[in-house]
Amino acid sequence: MSTAVAAVIVHAGAQPEEMPQHRHVQGQLAMVLEGSMTCEVPGAMWMAPVHGGLWIPGATPHGNRVAPNSRVCFLFLGVEMDALPRRCCTVGISPLLRELALHLAGLPHERQHGVQAGRLRAVLLDQLETVATGPLHLPVSAEPRVRRMAQALTADPADRSTAAQWASRLAVSERTFARLVRAETGMSFGHWRHRLQVMVALQWLSSGATVQQVAADLGYNSVNAFISMFKKSMGVPPGRYLAQRHARPAQTPNADN
Repeated sequence: MSTAVAAVIVHAGAQPEEMPQHRHVQGQLAMVLEGSMTCEVPGAMWMAPVHGGLWIPGATPHGNRVAPNSRVCFLFLGVEMDALPRRCCTVGISPLLRELALHLAGLPHERQHGVQAGRLRAVLLDQLETVATGPLHLPVSAEPRVRRMAQALTADPADRSTAAQWASRLAVSERTFARLVRAETGMSFGHWRHRLQVMVALQWLSSGATVQQVAADLGYNSVNAFISMFKKSMGVPPGRYLAQRHARPAQTPNADN
């Protein structure tokens, strides 16, 4: 049991903590305590929700970016968990699971392999068997033009440039741009941008921002326009989504509903 679970906390200062693409045998559960974190795996980008988790199965190539002034607890699992799939997913983190991981990460080195640590790991593994998972992610591509668009919009999700304007920037026709984005991501440009904005909005809302602040920061002319987009993507308006998540923190809705 002493080698089955390990925990470490990463603090990012004024500059982001960049972890280039790598892989390891252990599965990795990233729990965002403050701020935000993005993770890119082949074909997709994930944004770990604040006070939630992101599961990265063992041997999966991935690169992490912890945003400035953020704090993330990484839990490494050397055992297979029936509740955690063999693909990346978002994970509901209960307060007990979070505190167990934090306590484990804070144990002095000389106590990492003691009896108390072993009992702590046993309870932690038991808690992981009850987590709920969700598929909220953003399809990405290695195709240079699509990647350029994705990187720009991820850096500035409030960019309201039209498909025609993006086509011009990438030196292709609007029709070619539309076909390219759909072929590489499986989504229309509009759907892809809405998915990105929903993921960013969930991070900001979970950090305490108001719906009005998020709508303005994402470049919407009105709060109602933002709420309509969010509801179309998530099935419920942001206020109800947050209330449901607070009442049932282990549940994560499907972003395609």
